[in-house]
Amino acid sequence: MTTPHDTRTQTTAAGTESQALSNEPTKQLSAVSAIAIIVGIVIGAGIFKTPSMVAGVTGDAGWLIVAWVLGGVISLAGALCYAELATTYPHAGGDYHFLARAFGKPASFLYAWAKATVINTGSIALLAFVFGDYMSKVINLGAHSTALWAIGIVVAMTLINLIGLHAASWVQTCLTMIEVTGLVCVVVAGFVLSGEAPASPALFSSSPSLGMFGLSMVFVLLTYGGWNEAAYISAEVRGGKRAIVPVIVISIMLLTLIYLLFNIAVLAGLGLSGLAGSKAVAADLMGKAFGPWGEKALGIFVAVAALTSINATMIVGARTNYALGRDWPALRFMGNWHAERGSPVAAYCVQSLLSLALVGLGIWQTDGFEVMVEFTAPVFWAFLFLVGVSLFVLRVKDPQAERPFKVPLYPLTPILFCLTCAFLTYSSVTYAMSKGAVYISLLVMAVGVVALVITHLSNKRA
Repeated sequence: MTTPHDTRTQTTAAGTESQALSNEPTKQLSAVSAIAIIVGIVIGAGIFKTPSMVAGVTGDAGWLIVAWVLGGVISLAGALCYAELATTYPHAGGDYHFLARAFGKPASFLYAWAKATVINTGSIALLAFVFGDYMSKVINLGAHSTALWAIGIVVAMTLINLIGLHAASWVQTCLTMIEVTGLVCVVVAGFVLSGEAPASPALFSSSPSLGMFGLSMVFVLLTYGGWNEAAYISAEVRGGKRAIVPVIVISIMLLTLIYLLFNIAVLAGLGLSGLAGSKAVAADLMGKAFGPWGEKALGIFVAVAALTSINATMIVGARTNYALGRDWPALRFMGNWHAERGSPVAAYCVQSLLSLALVGLGIWQTDGFEVMVEFTAPVFWAFLFLVGVSLFVLRVKDPQAERPFKVPLYPLTPILFCLTCAFLTYSSVTYAMSKGAVYISLLVMAVGVVALVITHLSNKRA
């Protein structure tokens, strides 16, 4: 027999469960935490690898600096496009939600499939291999040390994110501070050695061909990649619809400043020829300035950089899975939002399992990091191009929508963004076809088309 006390207890329990398993994200992120997430995603291991590539391709210190400034300008153009979309349609699904509104649910399903199986999970696996490489230099776990570290960090960071958004954003802020500190150390080392570096030719004394400069921009924009993930946290930033705009703009400005200082410093410390010929720019610089302990410290900083990007990518990646679960009944298990934790728990678990599967794929290849780059880049830039096009489509389809922020210099700004994405799609496909990895990602997308058909038929029967 149920007593009134029992009824009240059951009602209270039901209410608590309802609050805990809400289907809507809440505004829990401060502007500082949001900036830390964006900066943490963008500043990864790439900045420690690409400056020497850009120096070798451009062959001139002046054009090298131009390339990094232009990368910031193009990224800002894209960020302003995203600011309009995110303020007009704030949603935890980010790009997924924009594509659904512009092109319909089938297009958004394929994008979410790409994010879940190729883009985000591939990025997590890629960064996990970087983390494993550098941590193995500190503590070697044997023949499969890199893979073991990679698997361990994917599991550990997933558990941190399952604790809740507050824990994940706190960890992100701390890691970003350590990461930026490492970059500052490299900058200091560069200026300390500025008098010892071989003299570089005068600025703009030679000019790279258009094709070579375009290749340098591929490396630069890959290093800037990740700012678009701000769209996924637009619904969770405190301060109203326009709050995400200064977050995005400040993040891009900080990133451009950091990258410029880094490149100027390594140029000052190594000279153009030394920079172009270095395979480990920051390590060479730290070793010259501070000795062997400087090189070891740099290894830890690079590992932290990878760790920061893994955590931030997990935060935004799970939100695509969450949006997918909300829109497709067959995948409803991913569409629950745990309000108390501020995270989509099931979506995180699915993301972790797929990331671990890709780590397993990378183990059997010669270079797991390179394979993941080839695997993810073509699909990533192709869908980013579609997001840029969606801005034009939604201006036409939904002219009455309230737009708290409109991209300046429309339509020139989104045109610049779309052309850049199209160029990078072509470049990454051309590069990946020579390696073969693009065929694997295309196969995964073909499976996604089959999954779309099956899910659509399942929804009709439901």
